[in-house]
Amino acid sequence: MADTQKAGADQSDEDDDAALPGNVRNYVTPNGLLMLKQEHDQLWLEERPRVVEVVSWAAGNGDRSENGDYLYGKKRLREIDRRLRFLRKRIESAELVDPARQRGLDRVFFGATVTYAGGSGAENKVTIVGVDEADLEAGKISWICPVARALHKAREGDLVAVKSPAGSETLEVLEITYGDG
Repeated sequence: MADTQKAGADQSDEDDDAALPGNVRNYVTPNGLLMLKQEHDQLWLEERPRVVEVVSWAAGNGDRSENGDYLYGKKRLREIDRRLRFLRKRIESAELVDPARQRGLDRVFFGATVTYAGGSGAENKVTIVGVDEADLEAGKISWICPVARALHKAREGDLVAVKSPAGSETLEVLEITYGDG
């Protein structure tokens, strides 16, 4: 009974994690969609079968209540299955946007790589990507983050205001390129 309740809680947590903010589309670059599919395939075709094999072996060893291989394996299977459900939902809802085919290349849209200067004059370079592709260390920001929203539709030379909990900052768009997504 406790396992059933726990499984229900796991499913509920997964559903919450998979949801995007209200009325937000799941835009994704070709590379981002490929990464989601590769992670799904790696989990489904490689890791999950290995863990199932360990759990089956451990289950055959008798008492499961103190069997670490069995308990850890079952927990890992739940984690893998939760992640697989999440990935399937994201892949199914993905709206592919190829930055190389973007129109209006003189303006900032999804997939643009933008170099901008902040109020201190420091230059930053970011690529605007899908929610699941965001990686600040790699210079990839989600299209729904405050900086990306502020840059949306801007042209080179434009000044835009970014509003965030930390306050407001003015950014100057220095360069816009496409095809790096």
